[in-house]
Amino acid sequence: MTPVRPGPGNPAPADRVTAVEVFFDLVFVFTLIKLTAVLEQDLTPAGLARALLLFGILWWMFDGYVWLANAVPPRLAAQKLLLFVGMVGFLLAAVAVPEAFDHAGLLFGVGYLVVIAVHLSLFRQAGVGPALTRLAAYNLGSALLVVVGGFVGGAARYACWLAALALQSVVPYLAPRFSWVRVLPAFRLQPGHFIERHGLLVIIALGESVVAIGMGVDTDHLGVGTVAVIALALALPAALWWIYYTDTSAAEERLAATGPERARVALRVGFAHIPLLLGVVLAAAGIHAAVAHPAQPTDWRSALALAGGVAVYLAGIVGLRHTLHSAPVLSRLVTGAAVVATIPVGTRLNARAQLGAVVLVLVAMLLLDRRGSNRFTASRGA
Repeated sequence: MTPVRPGPGNPAPADRVTAVEVFFDLVFVFTLIKLTAVLEQDLTPAGLARALLLFGILWWMFDGYVWLANAVPPRLAAQKLLLFVGMVGFLLAAVAVPEAFDHAGLLFGVGYLVVIAVHLSLFRQAGVGPALTRLAAYNLGSALLVVVGGFVGGAARYACWLAALALQSVVPYLAPRFSWVRVLPAFRLQPGHFIERHGLLVIIALGESVVAIGMGVDTDHLGVGTVAVIALALALPAALWWIYYTDTSAAEERLAATGPERARVALRVGFAHIPLLLGVVLAAAGIHAAVAHPAQPTDWRSALALAGGVAVYLAGIVGLRHTLHSAPVLSRLVTGAAVVATIPVGTRLNARAQLGAVVLVLVAMLLLDRRGSNRFTASRGA
């Protein structure tokens, strides 16, 4: 690959994540907090579908900002100020999430338009040439559909927002000749920054599940059982963090070794983070319910949110490993199935027992991973 020289329209490549990017991620994770609250109030297939639609629209542009900071590291004051404007857009959209399908649809649309406008304004400094024009056509078209959806109501809003999501993430692949898909190599990528940025987002998102623990505790009835469920509830995001970070070093090495296909592989890495973060949102809703009523049998929706969220998270890990060919996937698939099997524990016994069973399954997987790794290292040493 020909080295790229820094210049006015082609900045020096990103090395590591900057503080302003982490601040940006905190604002985006507020969206996840809002989605978790929505699911806690409406844990139905319809509520889940609405949350998926909103998350899909917002995730596409969040990952667009990861690519942006990778190509145009926010080192200058003007770049940081523009990023703050983008944060305002994300915050407006996040505030609108609970009532986005009701009276706050236009606020969601306006916030989203600001997000896209800032993204395109900064991406002009990336030196990607005609690729930016193709990207702008799809992103601006999507933003206009979201704004129009905010004006209309009912089924028309759903139709506009579904079309906006499709225009971002599906149509470009159906018509690659006329989209940014054809010119993906123009978007240069630094693997270290890319993997680190996604990893930091996962940490912040898992922190949101810790907030769910604290918000769910009944301080009027503290006892040994409550303390135990708090410890178990914290062990769950800790295990999820461990599972993710087991793979990050190998992921960076594999992405760095992809060569000319790096941008295409990185896109798939971004897609794999969708189930990861959705899993965190679902699991947080389940954790909140378990901590609130640990000694009582839980309803099937809350039990499914807890186990299903963890299983969806593991599906994201499977997607990452498969995309990067960085590690076997069987252990994650088996563990996901075992976690789902804990649902009857919650519905027939109590929420605390299910939470303990889920943590036990994850810890067992991590211990088996470590044992297998030690055996592999010993065999190589021999």
